[in-house]
Amino acid sequence: MACENNPSVVCTCTADCSLHGKCCECVANHAGKGQFPACFFSKEAEKTYDRSFRMLVKDRQG
Repeated sequence: MACENNPSVVCTCTADCSLHGKCCECVANHAGKGQFPACFFSKEAEKTYDRSFRMLVKDRQG
């Protein structure tokens, strides 16, 4: 499956990172670490910097 970056999407990640706006590279980078990118989380959960699947589920369940 091909991945295309979308420059019109505003990156919501608060981390100082060179991958802002480079969605494909960001997702691949986090996947290689067993994590999810910040944009998968709510603003509140993103601030914890916990990018685990456990946190993603907890965040989505409200």
